[in-house]
Order: sequence, then C-alpha cells, then structure tokens
Amino acid sequence: MAKPMTKTQLVAALAEEMDSDKKTASSALDAMIGVITREVSGGGAVTLPGVGKIYCRERPARMVRNPATGEQISKPADKVVKMTIAKALKDSVND
Repeated sequence: MAKPMTKTQLVAALAEEMDSDKKTASSALDAMIGVITREVSGGGAVTLPGVGKIYCRERPARMVRNPATGEQISKPADKVVKMTIAKALKDSVND
C-alpha cells in the first residue's frame, strides 16, 4: 500500500491542476475543509461529487467490554463521522 498523500503534496497537486500558485490552492483547500467541518459538526451532510458523502451519525448508548479487564461498561450515546464512497470512485479503483 502506498503512503497517503500529505497536505503539502495535495496542495502542490491542486495548484498544478488549477494552474494556480500554492498559496491560492492552500487557501481553497483550507476553505473547503472549514465548510465541511462546519456543516458536518452542525448535523448536516456534504456530498463531494465523484468522491462521496460525509455525514454525522448518532450512536445509541450501549454496553462495551474493557479488553484489559473484561469488565462491562455502559458507554453513553455519541456521534461519529461517516463517509459513503461514490460509485464512480469505487469503479475507477477497480478498472
């Protein structure tokens, strides 16, 4: 498995794709991350065409087991961020 792309590499690739400088690409990436974070943390969802849908899901309270002691513990309800991958991206990986 290849190493994940770093933010610096992503900004450089984005700048090249946009025919722009790295500062503009970095600002665009930071703005997009800010919008996604605000929307998902507020309970909404964001669809990135061709990539997938990012959303927040609530998990109910449940009993969990402490692996070190085997003790059953009650875990309160919480929220978790999920992402559903778009079919187009799945298909492009398997081609």
